Amino acid sequence: MALVLYERLCADDRRPSPFCWRARLALAHKGLTPEVRAIKFTEGEKVAFSGQTKVPVLVDGEKVIHDSWGIACHLEDAYPDAPSLFDGAGGRAMTRVFNLWVNHALQPALAPILAPYLLAVVHPDDRAYYRQTREARFGLTMEQLATRRPVYMEALLAVLEPLRQRLAESSFLCGEKPGYGDYLAFAEFQWARSVCDRDLLGPEEAALRAWRTCMLDLFGGLARSVTAFGTAA
Repeated sequence: MALVLYERLCADDRRPSPFCWRARLALAHKGLTPEVRAIKFTEGEKVAFSGQTKVPVLVDGEKVIHDSWGIACHLEDAYPDAPSLFDGAGGRAMTRVFNLWVNHALQPALAPILAPYLLAVVHPDDRAYYRQTREARFGLTMEQLATRRPVYMEALLAVLEPLRQRLAESSFLCGEKPGYGDYLAFAEFQWARSVCDRDLLGPEEAALRAWRTCMLDLFGGLARSVTAFGTAA
């Protein structure tokens, strides 16, 4: 049965999309290895068969699923004998809440920090598109975003507090073993690692750094296997 994952491609074979990393790690958790097909920002027509133009898109036999949460739920339902991503209906519901927190708190805190870095590594064919769409989104130029980076970094410290507190209690966000909640948060750090030549976590962030290292080592070092900066190792 065909299992194909479409994900984002940048220059030098970088794979920065946090949404795609959510899908990659969920597949690995289930013991599944898809064929990976990477597309540039301006190649959305290549996944138009999914009814939209964004990645990730998973093709699982005759089923086509887009959106990282939809992919995770499909994998949980379609492969019930593989390790669970959520540990039951209650776990799925609470993970959905965490998914929304990542989308509406953690990712927006990181986005203005990382946008200028991503512009530097985006595929040359996509550079004009990326600049235009992101500057329209933020209402600032890339150069203005870079100038305001210290302010955004200060705001990020506060956003990370729930993760700090949880990791002071347990090895992983989901307990003593990783689950989809861990993949949701780690995908954001993998985004940073893929595009940014500085470590966003200071040496005082011992718990977060230890967790991030464990996540990088999962599944035979899957997250380490792609082109990225070594600053967040």
